[in-house]
Amino acid sequence: MSTPSQQNIISHNLGFPRIGAQRELKFAQEAYWRGDIDAEQLEQTGVELRTRHWQQQANAGLDIVPVGDFSFYDQVLDMSCLLGAVPPRFQWHGKQVDIDTYFRMARGRAPSGEATAACEMTKWFDTNYHYLVPEFLPEQEFRLTSEKLFDEVREAQALGHKVKPVILGPLSWLWLGKSKTNFDTLSLLDKLIPVYQQILQRLLEQNVEWVQIDEPILALDLPAEWKAAFEASYFQLHTRGLKRLLATYFGPLRDNLNLACTLPVEGLHIDAVRAADEVDKIVDWLPSHKVLSVGIIDGRNIWRTDLNAALQKLDTLRQRFTGELWIAPSCSLLHVPVDLSQETALDAELTSWLSFATQKLDELVVLKRALTDGSDTQHNALQLSREAIRSRRESTRIHQPAVQARVAAINDDMARRQSGYAKRVAQQRAWLKLPLFPTTTIGSFPQTTEIRQTRRAFKNGDIDAQTYQQKMQNEIALVVKKQETLGLDVLVHGEPERNDMVEYFGEQLDGFAFTAYGWVQSYGSRCVKPPVIFGDVSRPKAMTVDWAQYAQSLTHKPMKGMLTGPVTILNWSFVRDDQSRANTCEQIALALRDEVTDLEAAGIGVIQIDEAALREGLPLRKNDWKTYLYWAVESFRLTASGVRDETQIHTHMCYSEFNDIIEAVAEMDADVITIETSRSDMELLEAFKDFVYPNEIGPGVYDIHSPNVPGEQQIIELMKKAAKHIPAERLWVNPDCGLKTRHWPEVEAALKNMVAAAHYLRDKRV
Repeated sequence: MSTPSQQNIISHNLGFPRIGAQRELKFAQEAYWRGDIDAEQLEQTGVELRTRHWQQQANAGLDIVPVGDFSFYDQVLDMSCLLGAVPPRFQWHGKQVDIDTYFRMARGRAPSGEATAACEMTKWFDTNYHYLVPEFLPEQEFRLTSEKLFDEVREAQALGHKVKPVILGPLSWLWLGKSKTNFDTLSLLDKLIPVYQQILQRLLEQNVEWVQIDEPILALDLPAEWKAAFEASYFQLHTRGLKRLLATYFGPLRDNLNLACTLPVEGLHIDAVRAADEVDKIVDWLPSHKVLSVGIIDGRNIWRTDLNAALQKLDTLRQRFTGELWIAPSCSLLHVPVDLSQETALDAELTSWLSFATQKLDELVVLKRALTDGSDTQHNALQLSREAIRSRRESTRIHQPAVQARVAAINDDMARRQSGYAKRVAQQRAWLKLPLFPTTTIGSFPQTTEIRQTRRAFKNGDIDAQTYQQKMQNEIALVVKKQETLGLDVLVHGEPERNDMVEYFGEQLDGFAFTAYGWVQSYGSRCVKPPVIFGDVSRPKAMTVDWAQYAQSLTHKPMKGMLTGPVTILNWSFVRDDQSRANTCEQIALALRDEVTDLEAAGIGVIQIDEAALREGLPLRKNDWKTYLYWAVESFRLTASGVRDETQIHTHMCYSEFNDIIEAVAEMDADVITIETSRSDMELLEAFKDFVYPNEIGPGVYDIHSPNVPGEQQIIELMKKAAKHIPAERLWVNPDCGLKTRHWPEVEAALKNMVAAAHYLRDKRV
């Protein structure tokens, strides 16, 4: 056990999940959007959640609690609103940004009610969280236009908490934004810094001692001019009497290590989970008068911390670093579920291996107390940790020799189609007989209350399997009929039986476990419940064949079989950390390969294998891309390559910048790829100026994350832009993502316009 230390050790947190243990925020947001509650009631839900979360962290024993990590939609959007960066199309009056302007930026529409494009949304670094991209104009001005942060500081202080406000740093906020006029966004920094100075001065006036300034881009490859801007900016952001903790996370600092250590700030937070090898170097570089905050608890995964190993690392560290030491999770706990204690249905062994946000706070405080007083209570906690780690390491439920043998037998031929695309496409067009600009959707159709109630009733045992199957078949028949009436060319069965595109498959694969309340925020009110991959993965039986076969029996048009790809299942799960992610991905790919060949044998000649998260898993540093892209692409091809040439393989990607990996996307060798382009106004197709994409592509023309219904002319214009980069004979027309979150009236109106636009394009031979 650690020897008690007189060194000042502070426990703190970078951020807590905002959604609530029962997803209270989600339900309040959606109630407000429906008009069921007013803004005051929505804000009251926010007050209740913040109060509860601050108290939870204080009760756990944290010395300082974060404030400003709560958001009604997204923390980057919050920063944009604080700084007055509201795009002109939202017709903002220029005073305080009100809640309706805020939500219009996130979801679309102008005050007059007409359809207005929402702010672009993309992935937050390499996570499955989505942020709203700041938009800049060359003449952009900044000023304080929100009291949210300051009100929440006042709120927390009134409750007696020692607070640490959290803001996104100026360099990271600028880096994450974009301009459609292609000017250098860094040129806005001189205008931006004075407003940040005002923010810090306001916090000082509120008697704040420490402010956390997040600069996660320090884990990226940065141009020299951006590195130079850091030092100049943080000299200007010095505010006498206010201490600044510069927070980095998600990866090692590498060539930015010296910069981060020498910036004129009072403290530095590092990710000691993902950048464990850098800790010693940072100790060598960081001046002892600065605080070193060590992110020792994994804020990205749900596995229990090996507290004894962590304590040993911290014990060694404090002997080398003579300054003040803080300990924290590696990053905000936004990325993990709220509380493991709700999971009463999980078996005791598996539960003992897990740790959610609430439990991670407890782990953190155990480490602090073990370092500072070494009490018997901490001895017991350390013993429990030791037993849990041993239990997981020795458990017989993790390894399947048959799966490991199958992975070992993978060869190059298994990841290659019989023929190249040029030969395949002729055979596919011969039997599909599709028109120019064929129309399809991405897979799911509206998940109505009745559908969800039916699934819940079956899961709870309130209806039998036969009744459940009949109800789902009735819904499939309805969806097929609607698609035929609308005139779509390639149909889908609508996925009424699926709760989530990853969870559905994980529930039918060995090696996965599922929680009841393990929700995390993906964006806005969208919460997902990632599966837990704890062991070797295999497929006991077919998962989608019966549903697809039934849907195909209802129509003479081609029916797409719908699968989630191996990389997306991997990246959207909490993944085991006792073997490489590449090895786990190969196991998933082999299981899905069996499903693909079974679909083909059942008469399904078009199969979509979604890889929405391919870009998301890309390492933050370009030097690391090659290794990841190799095994990720090979896993997709392993899944897709067991079929005949005439079987058409589709894939789908959404809300990811993939222009810089377009060659890897082409290497996937999908016959058709559908992508999100509507929010970015076809910007993603700029990749095809210099790269000739060899196969077919469907640029999304309907932004399904907004309630706006795209007009026929709007779709035509988007497709005309696409036709400048892709030959018309290789273009498809489709929404940018699945339609499960939308309602039937808007879906039917949008798809009607989409089909009409496709007919116009065919007639005009665009």
